[in-house]
Amino acid sequence: MSPAATTSGAAHGHVRFLPITYDNSDSQESALRLIQSLFPQWARDDIDFIRFTDGITNTLLKAVHRQPGLSKAEVDRDAVLLRAYGNGTAVIIDREREAANHELLMKHGLAPELLARFANGMLYRFVPGTVAQAKDLSDPALIAAVARRLAQWHATVPCLPDSAIKGESPAAGGSSEDDDGSHKAMIVKAAAGKPIPNLWSTMQKWILALPTETEQQRERQALLQRELEEMIEKLSQRPGLGHNGLVFAHCDLLSANIIIHREPDQELSVSFIDYEYATPSPAAFDISNHFAEFAGYDCDYAAIPTRSQRHAFIREYIAAYAKLSATPMDVQEETVKLMREVDVFRGVPGFYWGIWALIQATISHIAFDYASYAELRLGEYWAYKAEADGSREKKGEEKPLREKTWSRDE
Repeated sequence: MSPAATTSGAAHGHVRFLPITYDNSDSQESALRLIQSLFPQWARDDIDFIRFTDGITNTLLKAVHRQPGLSKAEVDRDAVLLRAYGNGTAVIIDREREAANHELLMKHGLAPELLARFANGMLYRFVPGTVAQAKDLSDPALIAAVARRLAQWHATVPCLPDSAIKGESPAAGGSSEDDDGSHKAMIVKAAAGKPIPNLWSTMQKWILALPTETEQQRERQALLQRELEEMIEKLSQRPGLGHNGLVFAHCDLLSANIIIHREPDQELSVSFIDYEYATPSPAAFDISNHFAEFAGYDCDYAAIPTRSQRHAFIREYIAAYAKLSATPMDVQEETVKLMREVDVFRGVPGFYWGIWALIQATISHIAFDYASYAELRLGEYWAYKAEADGSREKKGEEKPLREKTWSRDE
């Protein structure tokens, strides 16, 4: 350990804390300071950085220690990922919880070693493999591998309540608005008797963090608040897998967070990375959110999985879940049941990421059109709602491409 390294002071405080800030405007030097604080034996001339560009929230660098005679696989075994948080993301993401999530997953063999935290990010072991692309998600072998891995998360990892993280209040979060008693009460109420945080309390916190400077912004916040309350009433108490209908969910299972492992004569397998949005959630949301990510950042709705693709995923998931949880289950019956639940939840990911993008549009320094992305994602929710309540058909409007693809059988 570097002499400057300390512990973070939280319940997971045995992870080293480096009092250093990564500076995107001085990337090379600040990254070198972090890596050499962690590994002082690494000569700076032997350290290379590879920047990944798949994410739209954080800066992600792979630090490699070059040594003569080592193969790429051997170098990758010692490689480290440096993840620096996006500007202002504490409004959206609880970083103490993220670190606790990472450690919990490490204990279950589902996350790489968390090496250290620093002022605005974390360092962890590189996961060798191939980063999936959106176009890969429809591959039958990958569908099965992701289903098995997600079932392992849901069946074996316990939900982590806030009380397990030292210093957090039941409604803790990143927004300064959380200091307001009425907002805390709204977040607690959104949870409806469930452990906090969860999917519902997270969306409530985000809606409270939306900008309200203009009348138009205030009207939009009020509209989204009404929609959330309606959604909670309809969906939050539905029975489902896990304790109290909640599982430990990834909640951000896009292609860039899936690492593919291909070994000779072995079944294709995957690992999941980036746990900043992981929280107790209905399994149906985690699965429907993954299905939504088949469209990629460009929202190519022709790529959304068809009914047969969803059935293949969910059948594989249920078979793995039953085995891992040692729960007697009729696989066919539970597959039909979860297919129905995922269908009911298919509009929620658009609502979730639409709110997220509205916040990002006001805080992020990343060159990404969050405002347009917000409209696209919220549009998914409105289209689902119009399909579910029959209003689209009554108006004689054409079914949107996403809904057409979703309803296809082949």
